[in-house]
Amino acid sequence: MAAPAPTDEERRLASLVRAHDRWRGHDVFNLLASENAVSPTARKYLGSDLAGRYTLPLTTPFDGETIDNSYAGTRYTDEVEALANAAAARVFRAKFATTRPLSGHLAALSALVPLLPPRSRLLAIAPDQGGYDGYAPGFIPAVFGYTVRPLPADGPGHSVEAASAVATIRAEKPQAVVLGQSFFLFPYPLREIAEAAHEHDALVFYDASHVLGLVAGGEFQDPLREGADVMFGSTHKSFPGPQGGLLVTDREDLFAQLDPALVWRLFDNAHWNRIAGLAQTLLEMERCGRDYARTVVQNAQRLGRSLDELDVPMVAEAQGFTKSHQLHLDRVGLRERHGVGAGALARRLESQRLLIDLVGRVGTAEVARLGLTPDDMPRLASLLVRAGLKKEKVASEVLRWRRSYPRLRFA
Repeated sequence: MAAPAPTDEERRLASLVRAHDRWRGHDVFNLLASENAVSPTARKYLGSDLAGRYTLPLTTPFDGETIDNSYAGTRYTDEVEALANAAAARVFRAKFATTRPLSGHLAALSALVPLLPPRSRLLAIAPDQGGYDGYAPGFIPAVFGYTVRPLPADGPGHSVEAASAVATIRAEKPQAVVLGQSFFLFPYPLREIAEAAHEHDALVFYDASHVLGLVAGGEFQDPLREGADVMFGSTHKSFPGPQGGLLVTDREDLFAQLDPALVWRLFDNAHWNRIAGLAQTLLEMERCGRDYARTVVQNAQRLGRSLDELDVPMVAEAQGFTKSHQLHLDRVGLRERHGVGAGALARRLESQRLLIDLVGRVGTAEVARLGLTPDDMPRLASLLVRAGLKKEKVASEVLRWRRSYPRLRFA
């Protein structure tokens, strides 16, 4: 019997996916700080048979037998996971690693929930100082009964100053300090923070979601060596993997509590196609991560300088703009000097095939993967200014330039 013809909805869906792949994969320069390009091999694994497979760990005997998994057929799945975890441990110079968390947010929960009892007191950077909204009082803390107090990030570009951080830790005496930001330009004074936290037996969690690829490449800071007890994060921002999360630590006592808590509490299945794609990205980063991370940061610093020279108000000019993959537009200065908000600017740029986010962040991770170098940043800055501030039509020029980069680097 012949298969039925595709429905109108199926044809529409196919058209939308093709259009998206062409638009985002070939027709624009993506400068979103929260995104990256996944390598062709990792994408192939995402679309493999692993995408529909499942495992179900058992923690109690069944019919008198002790078995690890209620499903047969997982021999290769188990090896993929073991390979991914070993690669994560090597890349982040950690003793213990898991690639099971389904996102950076769930990676955070995978660390906090098993290690911090309800009503624990946390310090975290507030959203109005560049912190992640998930750690704000109404979100993760509200769900699990935590009290959260702000860790000051009032230095240039929402950076954390050692003296104020240490003073806050000693005054608040929290059970944990959670580091990590959505607006993330500069490394933390982590040794000082960890020393102050450990004086009171507090744990230090490092949410590396935005800077994970730079940490992997040795270009930002080395959280576990500098005193963090657990590092976690999402794997699709400066780290160029599929959407998901991972968690690493050097502390066997903590990992012994974390690893069993991942299953049946926060999630059960771990999406094995994602883990295979993540494993491939980890292996690519092992080979190319240092060159990649160096290029990302150098691009960001050169782009910041080039935009500043073109009269775009930037945050942290005196500090060299950034040491990460992010740049921050000075939103107040943008309105005062050019009469445009960050959101309106982003919409103008999108119409000309240039993508930034609507809150004033500009990221250089994906353009580094395409092959752009610091020498290309003045040209990119010029296009951003011409399209965003001068309202010129540069879409065809952007398209020609973008299509001169048909393959990813560092992949």
